[in-house]
Amino acid sequence: MKALIYHGPGQRSWEEAPDPQLLEATDAIVQVDAVTICGTDLHILKGDVPAVRPGTILGHETVGTVTATGGSVTTVRPGDRVLVSCISACGRCRYCRTGMFGQCLGGGGWILGHRVNGTQAEYVRVPFADTSTHLLPEGVTDEAALMLADILPTAYEVGVLNGRVRPGDTVAVVGAGPIGLAAITTAQLFTPSHVIAVDLAPARLEAAKRLGADVVVGAGDDPGAAVAELTGGRGADVAIEAVGTPETFELCTRLVRPGGHVANVGVHGEPATLHLEDLWIRNLTITTGLVDAYSTPALLDMIASGRLDPSGFITHRFALHDMTAAYETFAAPQSTGALKVVLSRAHAQDRHPRAEGTMVPRDDDLRPM
Repeated sequence: MKALIYHGPGQRSWEEAPDPQLLEATDAIVQVDAVTICGTDLHILKGDVPAVRPGTILGHETVGTVTATGGSVTTVRPGDRVLVSCISACGRCRYCRTGMFGQCLGGGGWILGHRVNGTQAEYVRVPFADTSTHLLPEGVTDEAALMLADILPTAYEVGVLNGRVRPGDTVAVVGAGPIGLAAITTAQLFTPSHVIAVDLAPARLEAAKRLGADVVVGAGDDPGAAVAELTGGRGADVAIEAVGTPETFELCTRLVRPGGHVANVGVHGEPATLHLEDLWIRNLTITTGLVDAYSTPALLDMIASGRLDPSGFITHRFALHDMTAAYETFAAPQSTGALKVVLSRAHAQDRHPRAEGTMVPRDDDLRPM
């Protein structure tokens, strides 16, 4: 098969790779029908995630079709359309039993594209298939479901729920990339009085307006003044950090009111200063977190019922084999306007014949080893 392989900081290539095999009885093999790129993949390529070793296939978000299952898998079978969660869950350890799947002690957590080969490929091995995939209802498109692999549950759980957004709150979202936009979207489930988006890119601020932000603050504007004007000088009830830099984290701590919440969602590659000399007296709650994806079934129900529409996140579509072009587009949002890019097998069939010599895995080729 073909896959996007990490070769060290700043180095990646779309190249031939061995077809995945079932290694455990709890595994499934999934044909990748649609896949996307995450900001975390860019952090990996910058060298911010040293646990990712050269030779690893990147990616942790996909929708696909099950082609083979291990002997212990009972909830999915070959032919099923599934969403593959960015978080794998053994389902048995102490953390999984309390819904903290991101901290799984049984070999799960964030492993796809991190500690094991990921989803930016033609096929992927999915560990713990029973508890790490979701059957897709009829009528839910691949593209809509793909937004549930990571950005929507991440923004909802780590940003909105950890930040304790409540009706009538003023919510400041710093960073209007895909995660920030997902936070703007899911914060509205709690009817805040105001949602403020802060970003430097005009295209992303336009997207924030389209997705429900009441006020946008761009380059040259003063976020603190904008928040103060809306709140009578009190500050935001909740500030959601969705960038992952020291400056944006520290900005969130300045924007929030006494007694408010700062919910950090961004992936940080360097230390940020916690100004306790100013913060100790303000009764702030600061949370961090890796998504657990416990909210995915509820979000999937919202999409199936028409209550949640994630189509506005997608700005670019590519064939599956156009991975290099997709990365170049996604990594340059200032010039391309990219939010989420989708690479799909459907586009690939239209534009790229299947590579000669690539084998489609058969069930009898994929027995547990």
